[in-house]
Amino acid sequence: MRGHRHSRDKAAEAAGNVEHESALTPKKAKNAVRVAKVIIPAAVPVVAPLAVRAAGVARDAYDRYQARRMGIGVEQLSEYTGRGGALLARIAGAADGLTELRRSPKVTDDDLTFAERGRSTLEQLAASVRAAERMPAARRKAAHRAVAAELEHIESQLLHRLGI
Repeated sequence: MRGHRHSRDKAAEAAGNVEHESALTPKKAKNAVRVAKVIIPAAVPVVAPLAVRAAGVARDAYDRYQARRMGIGVEQLSEYTGRGGALLARIAGAADGLTELRRSPKVTDDDLTFAERGRSTLEQLAASVRAAERMPAARRKAAHRAVAAELEHIESQLLHRLGI
């Protein structure tokens, strides 16, 4: 029994030493600061360009993702910023579709009338989206939903008239 207690005391003493060794002492802190003063100036010139390059690659990937999601080219991304950027991109796409409808060889007078009315409506929708940027969140979201519903109607009619 006595030997068992003795081994337990040694184990507790060893655990105490391990605990004591892992504690941060002033000497260990000074050594850590000295090491950091040597390593950081040597590592920064190596790590900084890699970090800048990684940030650039990440930004480029995010820009490509945003452009693909909006259905536009990356070079056009700066034209469609803000919370209504995706709607403005859709409006621009619908306007391009109306231009194509006008240039179509099979265009009818009814199609031309639709294209004119549609262009006017798209201009009003774009103005609404721009105005909604400065509205409180609830009103802006309601305005964006209304614009999206009207835009959906115009896009479906446009696709029907283009024969798609």
